[in-house]
Amino acid sequence: MSLVTQHRSTAKKSRKRGRRSPLATAALLGVGLMLTGGAYGAVDTLVANAADGTTEVDMNSAQTISEGETLFNANCATCHGMNAVGTSEGPSLIGVGAASVDFQVGTGRMPMQNNAPQAPAKPVQFTDEEISQLAAYVASLAPGPAIPADEYLQADGDAAHGAELFRINCAMCHNVAAGGGALTEGKFAPELQTVEPVHIYEAMVTGPQNMPVFSDTNLTPQDKADIITSIVWMTDNTSMVGGYNLGSIGPVAEGLFIWIFGLGAAVGFAIWITSRPN
Repeated sequence: MSLVTQHRSTAKKSRKRGRRSPLATAALLGVGLMLTGGAYGAVDTLVANAADGTTEVDMNSAQTISEGETLFNANCATCHGMNAVGTSEGPSLIGVGAASVDFQVGTGRMPMQNNAPQAPAKPVQFTDEEISQLAAYVASLAPGPAIPADEYLQADGDAAHGAELFRINCAMCHNVAAGGGALTEGKFAPELQTVEPVHIYEAMVTGPQNMPVFSDTNLTPQDKADIITSIVWMTDNTSMVGGYNLGSIGPVAEGLFIWIFGLGAAVGFAIWITSRPN
């Protein structure tokens, strides 16, 4: 074999050894994507856990109160006045407590978008940490209802007792199935089936808007926990005995449905029977 032929053969073998298989390229790309996705998922989980409130906010610390005051002056003082003393546009917040702030801001009712008969719930505009800071600042101004303890928010109380208390104290406005209802002058009692237990409890102790205040003398903390339990039970057990529940909108509307459609169908059927030839 000549030197030229031997050189060409060696060059071909080298090119074959250096050429990468398409499967190897795809496998390498797949491994890279898996490693990148896994790393991104791990970092995202860590960030989410940090933002979820794994760090507790000390409501009594001077730093938390100071930061809450800064937030209040920038976002709330226009209506509620400096030092939360109130103005012609908004009431004083002296003595409303941390629970009132956590309810109003935590459900998105505040800041209010416009003057209306009442403030509806809407997307929340502050983080949980900022809400805690605002609540800490307002709570530092004067004593008031505190944010409830977790032990009363677990929905593990006496549902039957809570349902009785709800029927006596709440159903006339919020509907017997907690579906909400209309009030006078454009006001309304909101539905409670999608409301967080902490906000239900806070509403009972602060009496927002048209709602009365249920102090611990009227309803003990355990009574409030039982009411929350009954609402959660009603939410989880929407199928009622006796057929379709018409959305549980209440006896007046359901009775009107029977009068219009039920009796109307019966009268129409009777007319059809009598109009047929003998």
